Amino acid sequence: MIKLTLSKKIIKNKTIFITGGTGSFGRELTKVLLNSFQPKKIIIFSRDEFKQFEMSNELKKYEKKIRFFIGDIRDANRLNIGTRNVDILIHAAALKHLHIAEYNPFEFVKTNINGSENVINACLINKVKKVIALSTDKASSPINLYGATKLTADKLFVTANYYKGIDNVDFSVVRYGNVFGSRGSVVPLLLNTLRNKKKIFKLTDDKMTRFTITLEEAVNFVLNSLEIMKGGEIFIPKIPSYRLNDLIKLFDNKIKIVKIGIRKGEKIHEEMISELDSDVC
Repeated sequence: MIKLTLSKKIIKNKTIFITGGTGSFGRELTKVLLNSFQPKKIIIFSRDEFKQFEMSNELKKYEKKIRFFIGDIRDANRLNIGTRNVDILIHAAALKHLHIAEYNPFEFVKTNINGSENVINACLINKVKKVIALSTDKASSPINLYGATKLTADKLFVTANYYKGIDNVDFSVVRYGNVFGSRGSVVPLLLNTLRNKKKIFKLTDDKMTRFTITLEEAVNFVLNSLEIMKGGEIFIPKIPSYRLNDLIKLFDNKIKIVKIGIRKGEKIHEEMISELDSDVC
């Protein structure tokens, strides 16, 4: 269990900017910051006005401390305006679905790579003191386009520290595995299967394993990394992995599993850090 150890003084009276702030991670992070810390202001930056509307209603009692900016990280000018007077930036915006990336490669490059560059430049221009980008285990030794774009983004954020000159701006990365129960993960699919009378679940390979972390642990790990970062780190938590086959049986051992074969861009086993990178570290 990853516990929150962040000192309140890191956040107190600071302005926090969250890209992709209406996603699962952004929402949970915002709640933790508002309930347990004393930020001056939290800026939620995202493209979806309806999600912003929902989130603003959900956090109505904190309306004086939250600002909602409609914008896309592909838009450098909007980022430059939005990050003025910001102290801390958490970069969670990304296109994330592996199989969609294989058929829409240019769109993933525009968001995950070019968008990350825009975030970095905006932080350099406006001298944002602490910047953390969220990554994924698929960025380690990637075999699919999504993972390749996230590895590139990781490299951009780490090497951004060479461009800051004498300015007090630090860039780091946090990399973790699948968030348990998040949209697009195996758990919602399993729950849908349980509601289906046939109870048939399609599994690519019964040997497949995945790293998992809860949403609460992901938020805590990012905030803890925020406190100890000096710039240039890729923070990786020690988290468990599980066989998807075992997880399915845990939900209901009567579910019929049909193997459909591994899909393009998938690995049997993900990794958090490659063997070569671990030698360097």
